[in-house]
Amino acid sequence: MFDVTATALPQVKAGTTRALGVTTKERLASLPDVPTIDSVLKGYEALGWVGFGAPAATPPDIIATLNKLINTALGDPRIRQRLIELGVIPAAANSPGEFAKFISDEVEKWSKVIKFAGIKPE
Repeated sequence: MFDVTATALPQVKAGTTRALGVTTKERLASLPDVPTIDSVLKGYEALGWVGFGAPAATPPDIIATLNKLINTALGDPRIRQRLIELGVIPAAANSPGEFAKFISDEVEKWSKVIKFAGIKPE
């Protein structure tokens, strides 16, 4: 089964579940002995991610303030360490435009997978 690291990690650490691989391109700091699936199936990468969004009409100064505060939090070593302990890969600081590009790239990537696999909504 595929599970997100944050919910699987406690079972793996307790020894009740065995992790066979991680879906990130790099090994996870929280599971350093678990290989990447990419090491067996080249090019495989599937990330779960979380980001912050705001309504389209949000004033730019509010967006800039939120972006600055979020990037400051992600730069805090204590917060980064806690995220790593939870099995999360903390994002690098980025701008609203960079995040929008990331989302666009993810939509394009997974749209290709859906089309190739012939996946249809039920």
